[in-house]
Amino acid sequence: MLNSFFSKFTPREPKFFPLLKAMVDVIKDATDIMIEFIEKGNHENAAEYYRKIKEEERKGDALSNKIFDELNKTFITPFDREDINNLATHLDDVTDYINSAAKRIFLYNPKVLPPSANELVQLIKEGSLMLEKAVDELDVLKKNAKNIKEYCYELHLIENKADDVYEHFLIDLFENAKDGVELIKQKEIMYELEKATDAAEHVGKIIKTIIVKYA
Repeated sequence: MLNSFFSKFTPREPKFFPLLKAMVDVIKDATDIMIEFIEKGNHENAAEYYRKIKEEERKGDALSNKIFDELNKTFITPFDREDINNLATHLDDVTDYINSAAKRIFLYNPKVLPPSANELVQLIKEGSLMLEKAVDELDVLKKNAKNIKEYCYELHLIENKADDVYEHFLIDLFENAKDGVELIKQKEIMYELEKATDAAEHVGKIIKTIIVKYA
């Protein structure tokens, strides 16, 4: 209530929007590297691909920490502090899961990755583009609430597609895998990729909560 009352008389700090957009850029960059990693990665270059993705993950952490620091220093925020913090946290989660998948590819050195790995990372890419559109319009939320709702719905559909890809991967894996060690390697890598789409959908849910409060 206090934040709402004073916001009538005090301009809201716009600095959070560029920081959130920068976090989406990190997700997009990490995803692009992961796409190349899955398509062109091998034992010789895996360490370098992982290093590049880890660098993006650290950028995301730094931006998330910056948002947290700014929340503690800013009197009037564009949305509830908790919503902004949750938004930053779950955007960071998307990058964290991409990084976790890359780490497992590097450490486990699987003989092959299933074709569905590329399907999942392409869905992560689609999700990152929806996140970009939604976050880009947050600062004009009241004018574009309908558009943002559509982007959030697309994130939900993308997550459903990722669930289907992952479930079919599991069915095929347990029916046809001959090597138990490789089975575990593939399953863990694919799990982290699927969780990245879950995290992106969760960002959409947070944005929908913000719409309910402010649109």
